[in-house]
Amino acid sequence: MTRPPLQKSEYLRLFDRLDRTAALLDSRFRVPYTRVRFGWDAIIGLLPVVGDLATAAVSLHLVRCAHTLGADGRLASRMVLNILVDTALGFIPILGTIFDVFFRANERNLQLFIDHIERHRRP
Repeated sequence: MTRPPLQKSEYLRLFDRLDRTAALLDSRFRVPYTRVRFGWDAIIGLLPVVGDLATAAVSLHLVRCAHTLGADGRLASRMVLNILVDTALGFIPILGTIFDVFFRANERNLQLFIDHIERHRRP
């Protein structure tokens, strides 16, 4: 069953939520006197296993939102792969948290989605 197309206001509201959540998870805070940014993904990821699984669940919800906004299956697969890499390496104590700070799976996925929109935009 095909879902009816989103109204422009619904689309913008959902995209804004996607953008804010990605920033909150990956770059909300800054290490003082540096350009290094991190978010709740790295902080919650300090909790062994449970933290990484919790942030993976939020990240997967963002993929679902992107799919609602028009991401195709191939793009969703790439986004899920980024989440799997982030989650798997996040299981490694300390090194996984450092990886979270620099990999930023959610912002990476948001950029993939924006690139997808740009490629498929009508003239």
